[in-house]
Amino acid sequence: MDRYEQVIELAKRRGFLWNSFELYGGTAGFYDYGPLGSTLKRRIEHIWRELYVIQEGFMEIECPTVGIEEIFVASGHVGGFSDPLCECKQCGEAFRADHLIKHIVEEADGLTDEELDRTIAQNNVKCPECGGDLGNAYDFNLMFKTQIGPGNGRKGYLRPETAQGMFVDFMRLARYYRDKLPFGATQIGKSYRNEISPRQGVIRLREFTQAEAEIFIDPRTKTHPNIQRFENTVLNLYSDASQDKGESEIMTVREAVDKGSIAHEFLAYQVALVNYFLQRVGIAPDKLRFRQHRKDEMAHYAIDCWDAEILTERFGWVEVVGIADRTDYDLSAHANMSKTELSVYIEYEQPRMMEKFVVKPNMGKMGPMFKGKAKVVAEALKALAQEALEKEEIKVLVDGEEITIPRDMVEFAQETIKVSGENIVPHVIEPSFGIDRILYSVMEHAYDEEIVPAKDTTDDTEDEARIVMRFMKEIAPIKVAVLPLMTKEELIEPAKQIAARLRDKGILVAYDDSGTIGRRYRRNDEIGTPYCVTIDYDTLEDNTVTIRDRDSMQQVRASVDTIDDVLYEMIYRERKLETAGKPL
Repeated sequence: MDRYEQVIELAKRRGFLWNSFELYGGTAGFYDYGPLGSTLKRRIEHIWRELYVIQEGFMEIECPTVGIEEIFVASGHVGGFSDPLCECKQCGEAFRADHLIKHIVEEADGLTDEELDRTIAQNNVKCPECGGDLGNAYDFNLMFKTQIGPGNGRKGYLRPETAQGMFVDFMRLARYYRDKLPFGATQIGKSYRNEISPRQGVIRLREFTQAEAEIFIDPRTKTHPNIQRFENTVLNLYSDASQDKGESEIMTVREAVDKGSIAHEFLAYQVALVNYFLQRVGIAPDKLRFRQHRKDEMAHYAIDCWDAEILTERFGWVEVVGIADRTDYDLSAHANMSKTELSVYIEYEQPRMMEKFVVKPNMGKMGPMFKGKAKVVAEALKALAQEALEKEEIKVLVDGEEITIPRDMVEFAQETIKVSGENIVPHVIEPSFGIDRILYSVMEHAYDEEIVPAKDTTDDTEDEARIVMRFMKEIAPIKVAVLPLMTKEELIEPAKQIAARLRDKGILVAYDDSGTIGRRYRRNDEIGTPYCVTIDYDTLEDNTVTIRDRDSMQQVRASVDTIDDVLYEMIYRERKLETAGKPL
């Protein structure tokens, strides 16, 4: 088995991950999180919230996972959220056309359907399942479509990302933050993409968890007030220029901004924060890099975008976080669709005298003539340039209808006015995290196998293999295992009392009295439990217990009286094992 198979086998056996719907044969693109997997996932999300909500101050909101069609028309998902699909003419299996030729064409993502068809035909690419001929490629929209309400209802979609809810709530958020830029909102929740052929386990799912922050900033200045926090942080950057050379560059955050590798401080700060988060949850620093989107793959709304990529054994470099400067694209798109201005009023330090072209519709005349449309027509008039207002006929376009407006209904002129501020459409910096991919990567990087010398084995007679998940202590699903040496009442009772004290301290504890003590140690090594506490007959004599460390397998003898405080400090305050008691 390769590392992926080893991790998934352990994950299924020990209750981290299970294939969904197994009772009915399952289907690709869905996974259940078992007791340990669900707990591990919550630990990762908790640290994410600590960084983005508590430390950065970007409060969390929760929006529906179903959205009405207009939202996704405005965002561009209805028109452009597609992958190229082709189907086998013989067995009917569907495939992503660009994935079928990745071994032939280096940049297959950007090819048109016609170019994909030509490459498949010229290289005689066949169905990977049955060897049959493939049909022509066509665009397949990845959103799950639904209907809201009975009958004809209202067309809707399961959201393909959590971001749009935060954009739609922008005006409410601006009011909450008293219109003071920068401000941000966060959201952790399910997103849905109807992937064509998800064959990469938890790396590519149809239902997955995203953690996103939308940070609204003043586009006139993109300096970050706390950039000094990460200025000297060293990053592994695979920039656009580096990709031409085929090797990444190691530089500090300050060097990356000064050299122009990263567009500005606000974006650089978020790249560094992602770097800090991923290493804190257990991603190996030497298997983490930040790849810049190349000019020909940059999204039309972004001026700079970086992907945090993690090196995995089977899948190579896997994107787990995208950090983008989305400019004002999203707010402008929703403003156009909703006919509502999405901006923040920014006051100047001192009022300014400015020449301004002022349009004054005569609402007294327009009301009777245009009735319910009068306000919309007036807004359309205000948007016209001076040249359009000076023409013989003044015309505006309202809801696709061209309307002619009598000249006596509008006045306009250049005026000198005192201006106290201006409305600004903020730009958006977005770090978007794929929690499922991060969780798998954490498990792969934590997975270890080693040979334990006979003196440390479960039967003390021969060397044996040990599987251990070396999770960071603060994300380990189970923090402490409490183990009575034998299933005797005089040992079980104090063991359960210690377990209760640890739970009162907020520590998730497993109580285990099944099997030999060596086998119980191995079981807890496999699930990544940092510490085991063993209660034996010496406990009854001197009120001490054995604390065993998962990684080193070293043991100390510690007092029962302070066991809860000591273990808490070892898990969350980096207290060393040797300070906890007397070595054995």
